[in-house]
Amino acid sequence: MEITLGHTPDADDAFMFYGFASGKVSSSNFTIKHVIEDIETLNRRALAHELDVTAVSAHAYAYLSDYVILRGGGSFGLNYGPVVIAKKGSGITADRLKNARVAIPGRMTSANLLLKLAVGDFKEVEMSFETIPDVVLSGKVDAGLVIHEAQITYDRTKFDGVLELGPWWDSQTGGLPVPLGINVASKRTMTANQLKEFSDLFVQSIEFGLENMDAAVDYAMQYARGQPRETIARFVRMYVNDITRDMGPSGRKAIEKMFLMAKEKGFVHSDVQVEVV
Repeated sequence: MEITLGHTPDADDAFMFYGFASGKVSSSNFTIKHVIEDIETLNRRALAHELDVTAVSAHAYAYLSDYVILRGGGSFGLNYGPVVIAKKGSGITADRLKNARVAIPGRMTSANLLLKLAVGDFKEVEMSFETIPDVVLSGKVDAGLVIHEAQITYDRTKFDGVLELGPWWDSQTGGLPVPLGINVASKRTMTANQLKEFSDLFVQSIEFGLENMDAAVDYAMQYARGQPRETIARFVRMYVNDITRDMGPSGRKAIEKMFLMAKEKGFVHSDVQVEVV
């Protein structure tokens, strides 16, 4: 069976798929066609059910049908996560984000939902994630929500860190991991046995990367966006962790908690059944 496999042009995703890409992890039952898009594009493609397996924002799962979450491959922060930044000296504080103009990397991103849970409604200005710091610096928006490696690389001489969503989530949930990205597989195109086999295969790819860290980081460097290797290695270690191997009860509980909070605040309008394979 040919599997269309969607993932982002980001170092942590590339690291996780290194086992597949290197040919070291494979199955005679699957051939993989890689589809590389930014996360919000993958969210939209999952809404249209265009891909057999794909990375999506955990938030986007609330709007999907006939997809099951793979136990491996999740991106969870451990008391860290997306950060809201503002131009240095602007006077923007976390208390002033409500009703402010905030650049976001996509309406269905988990970062956007987490920020809404933290501050309430604000004026979303949707744009490509890599342009957000420049737009904040230019003053076109009041603040920006940064994801990926920008969480740790934004220029502290130009920007103030207004709100770190990782510690906020940690304080609200008693230390649950921060649910950001997950991988889902189609129940329309894959049988129950195929879903289980591919889920196990994906875990093998992640484990192969962790067991061959230097080679996997070298592979991930093609998506470094100009960042030095030590920064990419640090970012990969942050988001390819033990919960990435298998989200287990804590990862599942974190996703369920996010949707419960979102429903209580009116950001998600129905119960979300979290199904993991």
